[in-house]
Amino acid sequence: MIKEFEKRLLSSVILIPIAIFFIVQGSLFFTFFLGVLFLATSYEWLKISKKNDLLKFLGITFLLFSFYATFEIREENSFKYFLFIVTICIFTDIGGYVFGKVFKGPKLTKISPNKTYSGVFGSFLLSIISGLIFLNYFGKGEIVDSEHLFVFSIILLISLISQIGDLIISFFKRKAKLKNTGKILPGHGGLLDRIDGLVFVMPIIYLFGKI
Repeated sequence: MIKEFEKRLLSSVILIPIAIFFIVQGSLFFTFFLGVLFLATSYEWLKISKKNDLLKFLGITFLLFSFYATFEIREENSFKYFLFIVTICIFTDIGGYVFGKVFKGPKLTKISPNKTYSGVFGSFLLSIISGLIFLNYFGKGEIVDSEHLFVFSIILLISLISQIGDLIISFFKRKAKLKNTGKILPGHGGLLDRIDGLVFVMPIIYLFGKI
């Protein structure tokens, strides 16, 4: 676990500041960043879907819409709002990984054998803590200006969608008999594996915003 965690930590230390730079810059910088991510994740999806042309088409179409929604959310809102969503997804993943490895316990589903109920609890717990801390220090009426219960519900919803997205990609990886979607990120099992939660969160948040 320690070696795997060290790999994750090192790649995160390098990549997170780069991602934040492009998010804060927005406009053409952010468009370029999303374009690179789209090409990389599309390539990994083609590996997962293999010879299933329908699955390839549906997956690439969904990824295209997801990245379009991501661009629109960033362009229509402040970078703080965008980072708020990203922060919740990141700590959802961290909570699931750390709590699952430390506390272990009953398995959540056969779709992803490494997922545990303790990991789910950790995902929700760290997402709430990180989301509230972010709002307290960076939001203060700028990101969400509503009742505490509503804010709490939004954080839980983002975390839940992120976890479901993780499970969906894990399901397709398992069907394709792939452990990792790629090797670009040491310790993370591929770029799509790293941002699978965000890939599902962004289009749903975008649609909620339109509704």
